[in-house]
Amino acid sequence: MNQINLLQQAPAGEDAQAVDFATLTEQPAFLDMLGELRARRDEIHAKRHVPRDIVAKMKAARIFRASTPSKFGGDVLPPHHFLKMVEKIGEVDGSAAWVAAFGSANTYIAALPEEAQAMIYADGPDQVYAGGLYPLQKAERVDGGWQVSGRWKFASGCMGADWIGVGIIGSDAVTKAAEGVPPEVLMAVSPASEVEIIETWDVMGMQGTGSNDTSVKDKFYADMWTCKRGAMGIFDDTLYRYPPLAYQAQVHAACNLGLARAALDLATEMSGGAKIMPGAPRLADRAYFRTGLAQGEAKLRAARAFYYEMAEQAWDELQDREAVTLETNTLLRLSASHAARASEETIQTCFRIAGMAAIQETHQMQRILRDCLVVTQHAALNDATMENAGAVLSGLPAPAGFP
Repeated sequence: MNQINLLQQAPAGEDAQAVDFATLTEQPAFLDMLGELRARRDEIHAKRHVPRDIVAKMKAARIFRASTPSKFGGDVLPPHHFLKMVEKIGEVDGSAAWVAAFGSANTYIAALPEEAQAMIYADGPDQVYAGGLYPLQKAERVDGGWQVSGRWKFASGCMGADWIGVGIIGSDAVTKAAEGVPPEVLMAVSPASEVEIIETWDVMGMQGTGSNDTSVKDKFYADMWTCKRGAMGIFDDTLYRYPPLAYQAQVHAACNLGLARAALDLATEMSGGAKIMPGAPRLADRAYFRTGLAQGEAKLRAARAFYYEMAEQAWDELQDREAVTLETNTLLRLSASHAARASEETIQTCFRIAGMAAIQETHQMQRILRDCLVVTQHAALNDATMENAGAVLSGLPAPAGFP
């Protein structure tokens, strides 16, 4: 395995120091952020979004410069280091991990023209991008850009975002489709202050992500603020050759890895606790509890090993080639879906063996359970990815849009 250089130079100024990416989760700013999340996770849950002052702590912990181009002072962090940051946050709170996962989202805006990116990062590399690109809205082509009206769903983290993207297609898309020409899907970006946020997020899990609807009316997006959805970044940083859809799947799966670790730790803490029924054995004295705990530990560690193995392999491949192989890309998607699913199964086991105490609304175990179920519903991690990965591994042509 090729060795990557873990020490990179930070931007000039007060951050001008060598950054050891392998130890970012041990740095004071990161640990301070975790402490704040632990103290305020009930508040995040109640407000249904991560407050901006906590987002500011995430910025201080280098979450949102992780995929900022090096040209603008970013870390362009290798995914297998950034994913560990998301996973560690997931051990404290699933919603906060989901929002932090969008520290990877600046890979999307890295495809914008350099002039636009220079404006985005004019105030520094710690910029938060949120995007709810679907359902795609038709836009009118006008001189120098697009005239857009519409409403989009699932803009996770939009309540704390600096920039928001929406998904558009040309108004002639239906005609082109009839002619067999697939429409070009564009992402249009603007300051968050120019986009209306409609608070619609009322869900059973990941309640603190603030994944609300967004809307604009008769808004003009100049061409410099649009790019093809999923296009590679325009700079030479290795990160912008990393498969973007696989990376999206990985950052969401990392949330479940963290949640599963939290569930196992919580079950272990409960193992010798008070008994509800007189004369009943402690959880640790019950064979089913010990077996479930052991099986969960093994399942999580095995899935996690496959997950990080593929992230490291993909990064190593990109040191010597322009793109990862189809097999590696497929295994990236497979390992992410498997990690999310194995984590969910581990959490289900922990919930079951923990007994009646875990059903209380205030008990952290039931919140972990509800959060993990949302992760596996995500389009990048659902059952279709397993089917598609199996097709490629069987030697069949890669299904449309996969990997």
